[in-house]
Amino acid sequence: MKDNAVDSARQDILVVSAPPHLFSPTRTDRLMRDVLIALVPATIGGINLFGPRVLAVIATAVIAAVATEAIAQRLLGRPSSVGDLSAAVTGLLLGLNLPPGAPLWLAAVGSAFAIGVVKQFFGGLGSNFLNPALAARAFLVAAWPGLMTTWVKPGDWTLEAMTGATPLAILKDPEILQRFPSYAELFWGWIPGTIGETSAAALLLGAGYLLVRKVIRWHIPVFFVGTVALLTWVLGPEGLFTGDPLGHVLSGGLLLGACFMATDYVSGPVTPVGRVWFGAGCGLLTVLIRLYGGYPEGVSFSILIMNMAAPLLDRYTVPTQFGGGKTR
Repeated sequence: MKDNAVDSARQDILVVSAPPHLFSPTRTDRLMRDVLIALVPATIGGINLFGPRVLAVIATAVIAAVATEAIAQRLLGRPSSVGDLSAAVTGLLLGLNLPPGAPLWLAAVGSAFAIGVVKQFFGGLGSNFLNPALAARAFLVAAWPGLMTTWVKPGDWTLEAMTGATPLAILKDPEILQRFPSYAELFWGWIPGTIGETSAAALLLGAGYLLVRKVIRWHIPVFFVGTVALLTWVLGPEGLFTGDPLGHVLSGGLLLGACFMATDYVSGPVTPVGRVWFGAGCGLLTVLIRLYGGYPEGVSFSILIMNMAAPLLDRYTVPTQFGGGKTR
């Protein structure tokens, strides 16, 4: 009788299941909450630089993303996952990737596309192979290029007309008779650009928070930014080693993309070596588009291209199993 009682107790604590067998207290909502907190400096910076009207653009993008997630899951008969905050993160990232003068309907359409098509159409969180916010931005650029490339100068809270080219446009086209911003202006964000990409200081502050909280790993941001810096210096406009690497790093959406979107768990590789190649590939493609393509910015498209290569990187960078060896 005693042995039967022991066996019964052992059966109560024995759980047989498929791998993985290691569990973590980390939940999706906690990770997403940390990302939202990390994006607060960039959001405040955008409001400070371009005026309170951009808050309406950001809010519209977030509300539309959350609403689309709820509606899509209801129509598809899936359990609601609005509480995991992933839709809010997508909406906030898209809002920060929009020009300050973007109409509110553009933000709503972009968020609906990001959640309804890129995320839910492919199965929901964990199944999308592209970053939803970046895919939506690419869709908006293709559909409404004029609205997505209209820039205003920081401090011009009227947001009524184009007041100057972005730093990347100046670097790409020497015929633009406009002074290239100083490094201080680039660092603090006093340059034309999207709502959340201009202030390197705010983005680095948020990225530091994510690294400390261990929400992201250093591999992708370091190799992404490092590759861009190295190649833009080597492939300078006046010959080898004549480029402006710091100007390229602080301009455009490089820091926003490298720290907050290329590090996406779902659409990026999971192995450490795969992350290294992913970051370096994003950097290489960004430089090729910036220097030799017809578009002055290349971060969004480079990340989307490497998203499609992520499964291949995982396949060929899986570490050897413990106690195992090469198969023959």
